[in-house]
Amino acid sequence: MYPNLYFALKDLFGISLPFLRFVNSFGFFVALSFIAAAITLTKELMRKEREGLLHYREEMVWVGKPATPTELSLNFLLGFLLGFKLVGLMTEDSAITNNVQQYLISLLGNLPAGIIGGLLLAGLKFYEKNKHKLPQPQEKKVRIWPHDRVGDLTIYAFVFGFAGAKIFNSLETWNDFVRDPIGSLFGFSGLTFYGGLICAALAIWYYARKHGIGFWHLNDAAAPGLMLAYAIGRIGCQVSGDGDWGILNGAYVTSPSSGKPVLASPDQVLSTIKQYSQVYLPQFGSIDKVPHLIVKAPSFLPDWLFAYAYPHNVIGEGARMVECNPEYSQFGQYCSQLPVPVFPTPLYETLVCGVLFFVLWRLRKRLRIPGMLFGVYLILNGIERFLVEHIRVNTTYDIFGFHPTQAELISAGLVIAGALICFNRKRRGTPIPPVSPENGDIAVE
Repeated sequence: MYPNLYFALKDLFGISLPFLRFVNSFGFFVALSFIAAAITLTKELMRKEREGLLHYREEMVWVGKPATPTELSLNFLLGFLLGFKLVGLMTEDSAITNNVQQYLISLLGNLPAGIIGGLLLAGLKFYEKNKHKLPQPQEKKVRIWPHDRVGDLTIYAFVFGFAGAKIFNSLETWNDFVRDPIGSLFGFSGLTFYGGLICAALAIWYYARKHGIGFWHLNDAAAPGLMLAYAIGRIGCQVSGDGDWGILNGAYVTSPSSGKPVLASPDQVLSTIKQYSQVYLPQFGSIDKVPHLIVKAPSFLPDWLFAYAYPHNVIGEGARMVECNPEYSQFGQYCSQLPVPVFPTPLYETLVCGVLFFVLWRLRKRLRIPGMLFGVYLILNGIERFLVEHIRVNTTYDIFGFHPTQAELISAGLVIAGALICFNRKRRGTPIPPVSPENGDIAVE
């Protein structure tokens, strides 16, 4: 596992760039997922604009005005935070910055660098506005197309998605939230995708309605990108080992020396679990309640595809490794691996959702009723997550004798919602006529 990009480049390419230890692997892939979603969304919105399905809005904007106190204050605040934290990462004692996530949410940093950074960004804003200042500011009418608003949509999705993911994760891990509500809400670990999806969707619905963007067309344009973003985000889970893995594979135990899965009998697996009871008891409460499934990898596939120990995982879960690279060992939390390997479910989801992205991409011009593609996305996403939940570790609820996880409940709801949307749109939606080459696009694939 690679907790940050420094370890990834050092191991894979032999390149040593110390500053990359401040770039968290999970955060890096989350950023990539947002970029990928924004690119696909922009591409689809522009296609729909060419087809005449989405239209611009004319808005009045002021040009030639000097920078306002609010603009200068916001730029100063942004520059201060960047200087305070980023320069602080380079200058603070390593014992303080070893845990980058905790450092970023602390009050520690480089105060002079923060002040300089704030003044620099505020000064640049002042200079930019002053350069275009007019003796008499003018109000102009400009055309703003839906694809011009992708930046705002991405910010809305990020802010409300992150907030929703944290809130739903706190509900899912209620005991941890009660013990440490501040750490649970503001820490960087622990995100529930569906919580983020729901809250981000509500925020984007409000934004689209406010700015006159066709709701169903926007949903259809976003559907492939959402699936792609999820696939890329799960790469971050797999690469960093953030704890979002599957249940134990009872066919193997982890070799303490090599970290590789080794075939074992049920008695050997049980003995290993008991030996490392301190790893399993806090989460499951009893050795007998540790979920597991016995699956031996086929001879033509590698064992790690079914049983992975997540060595050097970012959350320090598991037992101390017998041998740990000196560079990892100076970051004590990066020298752990799971005594009994688990199913690498983030990898499965990356592969499946990558395929589903291409399915949606192929369907985007074939489904000519607005909203149908989004309904299909909800169904596919819900089915995929519902199935993978059977081999994932998650908190369960007791509902009339049933014990579903939060993700199972939400994914079942998504399938139902997707089916209802498809049924409703098929009955009430108006099919879009095929596009002719004369109108600037290619006819239906």
